[in-house]
Amino acid sequence: MHGILAAQRTTRRALVMGVVVLLTLSTMALFATASASSAGHRPTITKASFGSLADGTPVDIYTLTNSRGMEVKILTYGGILQSIKVPDRHGRFTNVTLGFDNLADYVAKSPYFGCITGRYANRIAKGQFQLNGQTYQLPINNPPNSLHGGDVGFDKHVWAATPVKDRHSVGLVLRFTSPNGDQGYPGRLANRVTYTLTNRNEIRMDYRARLVGNSNLKTIINLTNHAYWNLAGEGSGDINDHELLLKASHYTPVDSTLIPTGAIDPVAGTPMDFTRSTRIGKRIRDNFPQLVIGRGYDHNWVLDRHGSGLELAARLKDPRSGRVLEVLTDQPGIQFYSGNFLDGTLYGTSHRAYRQGDGLALETQHYPDSPNHPNFPSTVLAPGQRYQTTSVYRFSTD
Repeated sequence: MHGILAAQRTTRRALVMGVVVLLTLSTMALFATASASSAGHRPTITKASFGSLADGTPVDIYTLTNSRGMEVKILTYGGILQSIKVPDRHGRFTNVTLGFDNLADYVAKSPYFGCITGRYANRIAKGQFQLNGQTYQLPINNPPNSLHGGDVGFDKHVWAATPVKDRHSVGLVLRFTSPNGDQGYPGRLANRVTYTLTNRNEIRMDYRARLVGNSNLKTIINLTNHAYWNLAGEGSGDINDHELLLKASHYTPVDSTLIPTGAIDPVAGTPMDFTRSTRIGKRIRDNFPQLVIGRGYDHNWVLDRHGSGLELAARLKDPRSGRVLEVLTDQPGIQFYSGNFLDGTLYGTSHRAYRQGDGLALETQHYPDSPNHPNFPSTVLAPGQRYQTTSVYRFSTD
């Protein structure tokens, strides 16, 4: 009997040891597979058709994916960021930028979703500025002012696209040349915008421009991207519970038409103070004159800069998903727009209505109406000079 029990114990030990060995080997195999997959998954870029304009001009959509699974879709029409999928704190991916799933809505209805805005982003008072010894008149497309380059700004052109990639990033180089007199702007302007998706879950935006041809005309320029963000997911509701930090102790107050008065005021003691991370909805309905004018936030903040390179301008967090967006730029200002004019008439990629406050924009820029305010940083570009600026939108979780 003793021999039988001993044999049974030996058999059980052998079985247990066998199971342990099998589990260990399986775990090692899984880790090895995951490691090999991670090491072998380089960034990718693919191209597909997104339809054609009324004149037959084709529009393409490029899908950029990094080694961590972040995905960015870019249209050649307007250089639009059509979709950006990033993970939450549990690794679940969703699209965090507002947009449409078809070209027709971008052409007919878009309030600048995800596009390159130019030749001059933001507003110019009465569409007028003086340069080259004369007064230039721009289209009045945001009465009584000109907004984002006019009736047919950079957002309404098809850009030539060239894919680029290496081991650590993938990108798309977009080119468009704006002729002399385009929308009333002087000078022939060659523009190049490069979107780069890195393996650190960053979208880097490099803007380059220069005047070309034999003309000695100067021009004005202010390029940015007009993506609307909702870190809880596009179409998921409003952004009032998002928490925002702006590295800015001053802002440029506006008149009743949203044109800067020329003053540079402190944010301290006002609802414009985001020097500490603050819930966006906390003060958005306060009886503060600037919020009444804009129906919420639609202002330029003067960044507290310490040099000429990239510096943190804004940090946006959605506490529910844990997603964080950090904006770095070399620009002097950032326009925070809280989606005040979304009115429920637009349906996005989720096929849900976009209502007031369902997305927000953080546009790195020079100040609005700078050509008409000598105390603002200059936006004049002369022949032989190169316009060069960079902004980075970096995603993480908290």
